[in-house]
Amino acid sequence: MSANSSSVSTYPSAPALHAWIAILGLIIFSAVAVLAGAGNVLRLLFPLGSLGVGLFLFGKYPTMYISFTWWLWFVTPWLRRVIDYRSGWDGSGIILTAPFLVTLITLITFVQWLPRSYRMGGLPLAIAIFGIIYGFLIGIVKNPVAVSLRALLDWLTPVVFAFHLFVNWRNYPKYRQNLQTTFMWGLLITGIYGIVQYLVAPEWDRFWIIQTRLLTNGTPEPLGIRVFSTMNSPGPFANVLTAGLLILLTNDNFLRVPASVVGYLSFLLSLVRSAWLGWFIGLLSLLSSLKPRLQMQLFVTIIVMALCVVPLATIEPFAEIIGARLESLTNAKKDTSFNERSELYERNITIAFSSGLGNGIGSKYFVNEKGLLQEVTLDSGILDVFFTLGWFGAVPYLGGIILAVFNLLTSTEGRSDAFASAARAIILGVLFQMLFGNVMLALSGMVFWAFLGIGMAANKYHQYEKLQKRM
Repeated sequence: MSANSSSVSTYPSAPALHAWIAILGLIIFSAVAVLAGAGNVLRLLFPLGSLGVGLFLFGKYPTMYISFTWWLWFVTPWLRRVIDYRSGWDGSGIILTAPFLVTLITLITFVQWLPRSYRMGGLPLAIAIFGIIYGFLIGIVKNPVAVSLRALLDWLTPVVFAFHLFVNWRNYPKYRQNLQTTFMWGLLITGIYGIVQYLVAPEWDRFWIIQTRLLTNGTPEPLGIRVFSTMNSPGPFANVLTAGLLILLTNDNFLRVPASVVGYLSFLLSLVRSAWLGWFIGLLSLLSSLKPRLQMQLFVTIIVMALCVVPLATIEPFAEIIGARLESLTNAKKDTSFNERSELYERNITIAFSSGLGNGIGSKYFVNEKGLLQEVTLDSGILDVFFTLGWFGAVPYLGGIILAVFNLLTSTEGRSDAFASAARAIILGVLFQMLFGNVMLALSGMVFWAFLGIGMAANKYHQYEKLQKRM
């Protein structure tokens, strides 16, 4: 099988019928529960039902498990908002554990393959996980156990998912097609909803913004929301779009055009400048890593997308808000957000690097010089890693990331595989944003680590193919 071919059908085969029955059963049950006003029950049963379906897919339909996991990350926050609107506010957000629980099924893979991962080239992921485990052990000593456990989900879940994708490198062609399809449909649906969210401001989204008082999500009114679509906030949504938009540049499906149009418009309406810059860096990486023939195809695709998107972004009610945000990129002196971030960085750099042991996963507060409890706000992913994991945890964690990224960038394998090049571009685009916040956690972390894992799998797969051709 060549690197760019795949025998995977886009239609459900007869055996996959059981998988679709399980997935549709969960969807129908959830819809009926919401319409019947049984949201309080669904808050508990949806995570359990998702876990059951996830275990079934993991064992019987491993490729469909990947897409099911991603869709849970995409839509569970939206489902939570609808339930809260219809059944009353629930500050605990217990339903949001669903994507974490399903993703953590890959711990089975980690336990099974850890002893062999070193020989396979999985050392970077393994040492990153051990850095997280160290941070958790420090966390349960210094912080409440429940808080540390909750924070551990954000840190650990994306990395074990990446480990799962990597060690199953033989399935890379199937995973590649699965991810292309998943993100294409994901962009189309969440992009459309994002535009509707901006223009209409659905009641459940307004209700959620009011209850959480999250100013970063904008004002709860039409034309006032910073688009976060079906997800929890603009940042993670923008990172999902960053990945999807770069993947679509390598996709030849006819739906890539409408998916890209709504995706780019929602991407701009999210107003996340760090993600915009990350996308641009990813685009430069993608262009530079392809062979000349593929570069020319990509240039044509970019021109077509620009002709579709630019006219929409320059008319009202989109032009003013997007234009003002774009202007702030070139005028840092008038950018209060940039100035506040710079001040925070200068103030917190000493705090972050001063502890060798770290404050542990789950740490949110520290005692200042006056002996008062003060909340830590670190507007830098690098500082956050050192503050949380300390030197003993940050060195293996960041070392694993640097080693994995270095191996991917210096490898010559699979230059004819546009998807593998897109994966590397996504990694660089998200990694750049560590300057502005910790994007290695939760959904943003899923984007980074998953494409790091699939990028490593692509390298391994193409190395194997090259070896087979020589034999």
